[in-house]
Amino acid sequence: MDYRPVQLDDALENDLRQLVRLSIAEDLDIAVDWTTVAMIVPERRGACQIVPRCTGIAAGIALAPWIVDEFDADLEVEVLIEEGAPLVPGEPIVRLTGSARDLLTSERVLLNILSRLCGVATLTGRYVEAIGEHSARLYDTRKTTPGWRRLEKYAVRCGGGHNHRTGLYDGFLIKDNHLALGRSENDPSSKLTAGEAATRAVAMRGASVNHLVAPPMVEIEVDTLEQFEQVAMTGIDIVLLDNFTLDDLRTAVARRDELGVTLDLEASGNVTIDTIGNVAATGVDRISSGALTHQATWLDLGMDWLDGFAT
Repeated sequence: MDYRPVQLDDALENDLRQLVRLSIAEDLDIAVDWTTVAMIVPERRGACQIVPRCTGIAAGIALAPWIVDEFDADLEVEVLIEEGAPLVPGEPIVRLTGSARDLLTSERVLLNILSRLCGVATLTGRYVEAIGEHSARLYDTRKTTPGWRRLEKYAVRCGGGHNHRTGLYDGFLIKDNHLALGRSENDPSSKLTAGEAATRAVAMRGASVNHLVAPPMVEIEVDTLEQFEQVAMTGIDIVLLDNFTLDDLRTAVARRDELGVTLDLEASGNVTIDTIGNVAATGVDRISSGALTHQATWLDLGMDWLDGFAT
């Protein structure tokens, strides 16, 4: 059971193109690249390569032609590496040939986007490696850079991770604030219990199934083993075990297995690269971490000029 993954499709292309248009507006506004126009004659042709300066994982390389196309640039783009492949310092990942002016004007936007996405994929790969031999799958969250969500989630997949829901439209995820603000149907003066909330979401999914392309997933966040007991038999798909101790994670896994229910258990809350291996060893099915996107740093990529251009 899983949420829909972000793929190399029309939705991703649309998000990328909007981002590139914004980036072009930031760089050029209503004017031109004055320095390039002054220094480079229009007929000058050239070539360059985008090259990693450090090890990492490739992500967003397949998007380079879309970025160049949005510039309406007179450039040929050759992608030299597959998404998810290891990056080797000094080995080119993209080659561009054509108008020297267009090469210079599009350089920073290309590097900004690819550096960010390779950084997310690289950090994700480190987390996946830290899970080791355990079967737990690694998931991202909605803690993404505004406007970059599909792109960053795409990069997580390039790094070997999985995608949690892309947006609020993608499924039910009942959190503690929903319980605090919701009201029980049996007692309107009382807030929702975890069991009531899970039952309500499952019922709503059942009533809506004929109107949707696919029934949405139902997931609920619980803070205690008592709440877990309330929701385990309600027919939901996933229980998010928020900030559980390792002992409580193991207890939840054992109880799920004892009940014999088809139910994924997801650990979340303060998961770091140093702790994720121990969390995975408890037997949970999924581990989610916002760090994959909000803690990722840019990977160092550079543009090396060919045909007489200086670095």
